[in-house]
Amino acid sequence: MRLRSLGVALAAAAALNALPTTHPPAAAAETPLSQGKSATASSEENAGTAAAKGVDGDTGTRWSSAATDDQWFQVDLGATASVTQVVLNWETAYGKDYKVQISKDGSAWTDLKSVTGSDGGADTLDVSGQGRYVRMLGVHRATQWGYSLWEFQVFGATGGSTQPTCGTANAAQGRPATASSTENAGTPASAAFDGNTGTRWSSQASDPQWLQVDLGAAKDLCKVDLTWEAAYGKDFQIQASADGQSWNTLKSVDGATGGTASYDVSGSGRYVRILGTARGTGYGYSLWEVAVHTGGTGTPPIEGGGDLGPNVIVVDPSTPNLQQKFDDVFKQQESSQFGTGRYQFLLKPGTYNGVNAQIGFYTSISGLGLNPDDTQINGDVTVDAGWFNGNATQNFWRSAENLAIRPSHGDDRWAVAQAAPFRRIHVQGGLNLAPNGYGWASGGYIADSKIDGTVGPYSQQQWYTRDSSVGGWTNGVWNMTFSGVQGAPATNFDSGPYTTLDTTPVSREKPFLYLDGSTYKVFVPAKRTTARGVSWPANAGTSLPLDQFYVVKPGATATTINAALAQGLNLLFTPGVYHLDRTIDVTRANTVVLGLGLATLIPDNGVDAMHVADVDGVKLAGFLIDAGPVNSDTLLRIGAPGSGADHSANPTSMQDVFVRIGGAGPGLATNSVVVDSNNVIIDHTWLWRADHGTGVGWDTNRADYGLRVNGNDVLATGLFVEHFNKYDVYWSGERGRTIFFQNEKAYDAPNAAAITHDGIVGYAAYKVADTVGTHEAWGLGSYCNYTSDPSIVQAHGFQVPTTTGIKMHDLLVISLGGKGQYAHVVNSTGAATSGTDTVPSKITSFP
Repeated sequence: MRLRSLGVALAAAAALNALPTTHPPAAAAETPLSQGKSATASSEENAGTAAAKGVDGDTGTRWSSAATDDQWFQVDLGATASVTQVVLNWETAYGKDYKVQISKDGSAWTDLKSVTGSDGGADTLDVSGQGRYVRMLGVHRATQWGYSLWEFQVFGATGGSTQPTCGTANAAQGRPATASSTENAGTPASAAFDGNTGTRWSSQASDPQWLQVDLGAAKDLCKVDLTWEAAYGKDFQIQASADGQSWNTLKSVDGATGGTASYDVSGSGRYVRILGTARGTGYGYSLWEVAVHTGGTGTPPIEGGGDLGPNVIVVDPSTPNLQQKFDDVFKQQESSQFGTGRYQFLLKPGTYNGVNAQIGFYTSISGLGLNPDDTQINGDVTVDAGWFNGNATQNFWRSAENLAIRPSHGDDRWAVAQAAPFRRIHVQGGLNLAPNGYGWASGGYIADSKIDGTVGPYSQQQWYTRDSSVGGWTNGVWNMTFSGVQGAPATNFDSGPYTTLDTTPVSREKPFLYLDGSTYKVFVPAKRTTARGVSWPANAGTSLPLDQFYVVKPGATATTINAALAQGLNLLFTPGVYHLDRTIDVTRANTVVLGLGLATLIPDNGVDAMHVADVDGVKLAGFLIDAGPVNSDTLLRIGAPGSGADHSANPTSMQDVFVRIGGAGPGLATNSVVVDSNNVIIDHTWLWRADHGTGVGWDTNRADYGLRVNGNDVLATGLFVEHFNKYDVYWSGERGRTIFFQNEKAYDAPNAAAITHDGIVGYAAYKVADTVGTHEAWGLGSYCNYTSDPSIVQAHGFQVPTTTGIKMHDLLVISLGGKGQYAHVVNSTGAATSGTDTVPSKITSFP
């Protein structure tokens, strides 16, 4: 970002990482545990493709199966191992859908990973589990042939006894129990865990039924003993869970005959349940006793909860030298645009008088009440631009949330640019979005907030406000967009900057940390449809105790993070910078990944930063992904290629998730964010290929695409994407919608030839693929500032199919100071920009 002429705000964007499901094996130099070990398979195509060929270390030989879906390949590691990674090097006949499983004895299998939609090649899967036997269980082939593997590689570590000991104590005895039903008051769930073989639980006479026990904390599970009464379960599953909601099957039993039976299992969890699917008699299910044995099977489970680390500063109104605490952090962070400091202020409920919390880079301030008004500041939460001579266009990467502010002089000042969300705030006065002196500004985002007075953007070039209430709104430069905002100005885009939608079609507020008494919890707000105004104090949603989160602190490894996820824990990243040597894999529905203080993830050695499976309701919020110096394919991937599930009832969301490529040093990524799942909500993101800082150059921080949307029914609210080498946004999913888009094209395009494709000069900032039949967007702006070659004339800012299903509202393009121009706004429609006056060329409706 460079200093510009008056009225021209610099757009800089922070972007978040996405991870693909396959990448080159991180452990290629390491000898696999599986190499040369005994291998078996459900079938072999011929004598030349025997199972042993799949583990011989020779990539020119292979195992292949008969041409049916239900096939498996299995290796005996020779001893119990802690398995951390499995690499499947597929031949052309590959598995599209399959499971990787582990077993202690070769008969009872636990899923390590379920893969759907593989595209073949090398699938590198980060896993966590213990066992002697590992197998690939095919579900669906990708071709008419069988399954064929050049190599099946298992990585990890062996050691200790080959038959780990299992504790004899019953961890379930006397613990709280629940059930789907009880036959009568004399057969409660608790009777199966009381240590008395003369009392029992029994259910109603129907399928399915379940019995569940809370062990009180996550445990390493190794065996479950069942003592059935005459009314037994014929088919059932033994399951474990970290939270009592999402369940992992440890053992599936079919055709049981009752009596007393013991089942070896491998896994961890706080909750254990018996899920009956078919009864052995005409009565219900009835158990005299259930015993759960723990320990001795390897690394203990990762504990949830704990302290929040040194860079989370928790205060209350009586905290000594409170103002000094704010001032000390601000002094360090005020101009530390690419530094490594990360801080989170957490304010306990109460009234704070005479406070001025100035918020610098990588600093967040949040109240710990369930509602904003629980934490009252009689003072200010301030962002200004004194560090940059009154230029607020680089005030990135900071946030304020869940507070009430009564400004000391009537108006609070929040002069920010991109990646600086203002969420869930009650301003008991006005809000000034410009720096002192009304210098340049290029922001910003407000959501779920109530401003009693007037909001004055003044020199702000663009702004998006969602599901809020304002006492008034005055002024604005180019693009002020509102959805679901009470008190918003009426649309006047033909002559002014405003685009206003009465409601937001789908929204869900960001999860946040709060105190319930003295206990930390994370509140996860519910989805809203056709929302208007703030969500509080009604607060529909769910509270999750902190012990259901792995509290991630600097120094944590990706292996440990993935193990916590596999165990069923959510993630709470404390402020810090985290280097990742492998992709973080989020595979469980409803997982929450929440960052404090702009926690920053950096993928090393070309891995992707994060992959999210095609499951319901994952919530990603409040963190930054910073590309590493070795090219990553995709920093953040949501869903897998070909994902087709309907998640409309419980969509995955990414909120205040930012991606940066370069600026803090060289960074490379082909794609910043790829969305393959349907119904995803993208709520406030800044995906930024750096235009200033270190490690910046046309090829030094090359990144072809900002956001690629392949899923259907995806909604983006507050989309900031800037400076990518090719398309900033490429949308190929059906029925996509965007409310507000801000963009600058790459400043450093060396010449027109470098960005010419298909006979078109310049890649559109926002392209809807030619195959798309339905798409709609409101309030979109693209700016050019071709500093390397000001003679470039970009063909258009937006490129979309011309069909009745495509509806684009309120678009503009701008030449910043005459450094490059646009020939049209969208396709070949709209007047060209000209001159040096930064006057927008607009279209209110297309086609």
